[in-house]
Amino acid sequence: MKFDLQLLEFAKSMRHSATDAEQLMWQLLRAKQFMNLKFRRQHVILPYIVDFYCHEIGLVIELDGGQHGRDGAIEYDAERTKFLEALGLKVVRYWNHEVLNKTDEVLEGLWEACLEIKSKSTSP
Repeated sequence: MKFDLQLLEFAKSMRHSATDAEQLMWQLLRAKQFMNLKFRRQHVILPYIVDFYCHEIGLVIELDGGQHGRDGAIEYDAERTKFLEALGLKVVRYWNHEVLNKTDEVLEGLWEACLEIKSKSTSP
């Protein structure tokens, strides 16, 4: 699969204009602080850029602001999720306000999702 240099550059620029929720989540995930898993932020999985990605377990984390609640965005996000899941990835979504106001609950849900993925990958 060919890399799209414009998409890579856009992803790089997005790292410098992260939302408050993305900044908080990155502080919690970076440097293998969460379950000793390596996460990348604003990672390209053609044709998309995902907010956070863990290659080791095939997990995508998407953080959504209010614009994701609109009709067109809901359909687009569903399409994205379907595409990523077809690649064998697990996609979890959190609202920005959840990350900012219910951080512990978000991390608990993320912990459960990671355990579920790990248990499936180790079962015969």
